Amino acid sequence: MSGRLPGGTAWAVVTGASSGIGEELARGLAARGHALLLVARRAARLEKLADELRAAHGGKVEVRVCDLGDRVGRADLRAELAELEVGVLCANAGFTTCGPLSEADASREREEVEVNAVALHDLVLTVLPGMLARRRGAIVVTGSTAGEQPVPTAATYSATKAFANTFAAALAQELRGTGVTCTLLAPGPVHTEFTAVGGIEGLEAHRWFAWKSAPFVAEAALRGAERGRRVVVPGVMAKGQALAGRQLPRGAVFLLLRTVVLPRLRRARLA
Repeated sequence: MSGRLPGGTAWAVVTGASSGIGEELARGLAARGHALLLVARRAARLEKLADELRAAHGGKVEVRVCDLGDRVGRADLRAELAELEVGVLCANAGFTTCGPLSEADASREREEVEVNAVALHDLVLTVLPGMLARRRGAIVVTGSTAGEQPVPTAATYSATKAFANTFAAALAQELRGTGVTCTLLAPGPVHTEFTAVGGIEGLEAHRWFAWKSAPFVAEAALRGAERGRRVVVPGVMAKGQALAGRQLPRGAVFLLLRTVVLPRLRRARLA
């Protein structure tokens, strides 16, 4: 695919659209003239965004309130998507937990796996057959540089993002020549509500992480998807993080995490 995402009568579906990268993906798609289906848990935020996008761009914007961690609610969403012509799926919803797994809320950890990995897999399986039948479609999966190596004190998060990263990369290869593309968005740290949800708000004070803005990351993802790129890693520092996570021996990775990253995470949790 070159230069344009599938539009026309097709829908662009964005999960996790109520804030952060998802909200900015929705803005970018609306500006490109796409009909939007915005999915998240927070109805008021979705409605506010939908009203804004309709006023700014005049396009069709629909809202679906759905907790992707709830399998029953997600089944209803899947049934609806299976009946729609979905041209673009931005599988973006996700969150982190932070701290030793032994001290974690087990139900929250299970929910994290459900949202970050199982729901992603579920929704791709739902829309992919229609895309392949039409020989046209684009899938954008929000993974993370954290998925390139194990991250102690974020064990569940890094594991779910490892799933997202490898799933998207493998799918991209499977789809070659079909008219359907899959692009992995693997950002480093991004200024969103992500740290507040994970209880690590203080982490944003550390400029060493080279934080990027959500608009910057979302636009990089959409431009990459328009070009049919397999992977988008926005920013030089994020590219370095991803490369180090893939190429360094695990012993060196854990040494770097213990001496540089984990102390900052601990201080952020206490801030």
